[in-house]
Amino acid sequence: MKLQQVSESCFAVLNEKSRVCDSNSGFVNRGGGVVIDTQADLPHARRMIELFGSVWRGMPKHVINTSEDGDHASGNQLFPDAEIIAHRTLQDRMNQVAGSAQHLASPATLFDDCHTIDLDGMEVHLIHVGPCHHVGDTIVHVPREGVVFAGDVVYRECTPMGWQGSSEKWLQGLDLIVWLDPEVIVPGHGRPCGIEGAMEMKAYLEHVRDESRWCFERGQSALEAAKEIELGPYRAWRWPARLYANVESAYREFRNEAAPMPANPARDRDAMVELAKARGLEVEF
Repeated sequence: MKLQQVSESCFAVLNEKSRVCDSNSGFVNRGGGVVIDTQADLPHARRMIELFGSVWRGMPKHVINTSEDGDHASGNQLFPDAEIIAHRTLQDRMNQVAGSAQHLASPATLFDDCHTIDLDGMEVHLIHVGPCHHVGDTIVHVPREGVVFAGDVVYRECTPMGWQGSSEKWLQGLDLIVWLDPEVIVPGHGRPCGIEGAMEMKAYLEHVRDESRWCFERGQSALEAAKEIELGPYRAWRWPARLYANVESAYREFRNEAAPMPANPARDRDAMVELAKARGLEVEF
């Protein structure tokens, strides 16, 4: 993990391996301090706090969770005095996603479409764009400094996974980020980028959706389709076997199954292992 300053007041803690549970976090060091996402477990969360401590004294007053996934919220309990803010769906969904083995500290401040935090005159906008990767997907826009903390709406140079959302909503979320025209995007996974990162993600999702539709209409299963779809430049992205999860997500849309769609992580991981072996890809998540 490392700390990177991305604007005058905005910082990112980056997990450089970009595995499933290696999400990035953000920090804004104004108006009491704001943490965006609290890591996948307590050791990572404590390390995140140490890194942010180099640019901020004390604990922040606000915590934002951009998704119900555990890698965005498992450190919440280390901020007992902070206002935890998230989309309304997260209050119930966080512990459903985490399962019985883990209890996550739930958000107390909930919003529907948008929410604004005032940090001594600097606004931070929370915008719900889900379901993309997950139902509660939220982006955090700091317009004065040209920064978007994109959560799992943007993966950078590593393959995304469509768990429970829809490609249509995901593409709309990416279009919104491009329209906001930030100078810096901090993705949920991968290195900070400009709007080219969102545009590359959009091109990937459109490619997978279009190729998946052709296979679906031929009567192929999602796994059969994933074994055939050309990866092209996306083969160089980390964890390319995640393709299966995105094909399966597209197939659910083609079957007119309304989002949020039920995910089956165990099945998807087994299929990704089979896909990786069939295509000579490294088995990794």
